[in-house]
Amino acid sequence: MASKTAGSTPPDDLTPQQQQIPEIRKVTAADITASLKAGFSDFLARPILSGFFGLFYAVFGILLVWCLVWLGKIWMIIPAVVGFPLVAPFAAAGLYEMSRRLQKREPFGWSEILVVMANQRKREMGWMAFVTLFVFWVWVYQIRLWLAIILQNASFSDFDGFVDTVFFTPQGWTFLAVGTCVGAFLSAVLFSVTVIAMPMLLDRETNFVSAMLTSIRVVTESPVVMLGWAAIISITMLLSLVPAFLGLIFTLPILGHTTWHLYQRAVPPAEG
Repeated sequence: MASKTAGSTPPDDLTPQQQQIPEIRKVTAADITASLKAGFSDFLARPILSGFFGLFYAVFGILLVWCLVWLGKIWMIIPAVVGFPLVAPFAAAGLYEMSRRLQKREPFGWSEILVVMANQRKREMGWMAFVTLFVFWVWVYQIRLWLAIILQNASFSDFDGFVDTVFFTPQGWTFLAVGTCVGAFLSAVLFSVTVIAMPMLLDRETNFVSAMLTSIRVVTESPVVMLGWAAIISITMLLSLVPAFLGLIFTLPILGHTTWHLYQRAVPPAEG
C-alpha cells in the first residue's frame, strides 16, 4: 500500500508483500500529454518553491563549469555539461514530494519539503543517487578514454582550442560520433532504471532494486512512448543549458512535476 507518510519518514523493515514489484500500466502518448499539463499546473501552483530547485541545479552547473576552468580541466567542460542532466532525476526529489502533496491537497511549505528531502538519506533514495552518480562517472571516464585514443596528439591549452579540435577536425568528428553513441546508450540505461524508480521510492516503502525493476518494466512495456519522453527530456534539458544554465530554473521543475504524474499513470496504487 502506498504510505501516506512515505515522503517524510523512513520505512521500517519491509515485509515481503511490500517488496513485491507492483502492477504496471501501458503508457500512451496521451499519458505524456496529460502528465505535462499536470506538471505545468503544479509549477504554476507553487512557482517560487518549484523554481528554487531549478535555480539550485542551475547554480550548481555554473559552479561546476567555473571549477573546471579554474582547475585547467578544459577538456572536461563539454562532457560535464552534456552529462550534467544525468543527475537531474535525483535533484527532482523535492519536486516529486510537492506534486504528491498537491495531488492529495495537503498543505506544505518550504520546511516540509526540505525535511522530506533530508530524510531521503535514511531511505533507499541514497542507493539510487549512487547508481546515478556511478553512471555519470562512467560517462566522464569513457570520454577521457576516447580523448586519449582518438585525440591523443591534440593539445587543449584553452577552451577555444578544444572546441576547434573537436568540431573542426576529422579526429574530432570521430570523437563526437563515438562519444554520442556511448552517451546515448548510457543515457538510455539510466533513464530506464530511474524514470519511475525515483518517484516510486519517495512514494512507497520499497527497496531500490524493486523500484528499478519496475521502472525497466514500464519502459519495456511502452518502449516507443517512453523513449519519446526520454528524447523530450534530453532535448529540453540540453537547450536549457544554453543560456548559462538559467533555462533550468523553469524546465527542471516542470519536467520533475511531470515525471511524478507519469509515474502515477504508469504504476497504479497498491491494493490493501
